[in-house]
Amino acid sequence: MIIFIHGFGSSGFSFKADRIREYFQDRESLLAPSLSYVPKLAIQTLEEIIEYGLTRERVCLIGSSLGGYYARYLSDKYDIKAVLVNPALNADIRLSQESGMATNYYDLTKFEWSSSHIEQLKALKIEKSNEKNLMLMLQKGDEVIDHREALEMLPNAKLILEDGGDHSFLGFKEYLKEIEEFF
Repeated sequence: MIIFIHGFGSSGFSFKADRIREYFQDRESLLAPSLSYVPKLAIQTLEEIIEYGLTRERVCLIGSSLGGYYARYLSDKYDIKAVLVNPALNADIRLSQESGMATNYYDLTKFEWSSSHIEQLKALKIEKSNEKNLMLMLQKGDEVIDHREALEMLPNAKLILEDGGDHSFLGFKEYLKEIEEFF
């Protein structure tokens, strides 16, 4: 089973989720849940899915941006493989700047992001990861997160590093075979 974990304000109907569904439709079971913006609720949902999945099959994660932060935490907790796409590995710091009203990009609804959400993110912070379970996909042109942050934090993870690109990871679908091989 592959679980795609979307980023802040996104959903299980994102472009990457759709590409993953297309590629893996006849190969693996796939879940791309639309998670709560509340970190504690999002993690609880993902933990329940992983624990259920592990009783039946192998579980692997693909996390984008904030989803990469969650995927790193869950990879360590369950000793499973995860691909982190332009991950927000310091999400607690980065998202502290987002206090107030935020937008869900799927339906354009608003939600309130507060300091209690930042505290929930801090509770998930990982200082040292089992890097053999991690693959980083980074683009130097990411306008939201400096790719060097992930390189410093996870120097021994499997790495795909590209010049250019953006936070969405342009050309993502071109790497789905490599993701499959990593899993």
